[in-house]
Amino acid sequence: MDRPPSAPLVRIATRASPLALWQAERAGVLIAETSGATIDLLPLTTAGDRNRRDTPLGESGGKGLFVGELEVALAEGRADIAVHSMKDVPTLPPAGFTVTTIGARADARDALVAGAGTFDALPDGARVGSSSPRRRAQLLFA
Repeated sequence: MDRPPSAPLVRIATRASPLALWQAERAGVLIAETSGATIDLLPLTTAGDRNRRDTPLGESGGKGLFVGELEVALAEGRADIAVHSMKDVPTLPPAGFTVTTIGARADARDALVAGAGTFDALPDGARVGSSSPRRRAQLLFA
């Protein structure tokens, strides 16, 4: 990796999903623009990623499923920082870790993709798929 001798290297641990990689790349750009650092992404597969297809998230162990491997990379010195979606971070970080920065929030709206019509036109009892308990609750009470 070529970088000026004075430019620090910042290694960012991130999940390997497309969204997580985009978030880490965006954070890396902001860090590089403000510090002149060279950024190196460390994409990792987490327990949540491995179990996602087989087990519903609500049944697979709760919070922290998407951060454990990133914390290990930090503790072992393979990464300097980690970038997470805040929804994946436990309320209380493990000993030795601190949430240092929360970026500006992007548009938080979700989208419903339907064959025809609108959400309001869905018949009573319509089936809508979601792996998110929060989205399920929002749909049930909409």
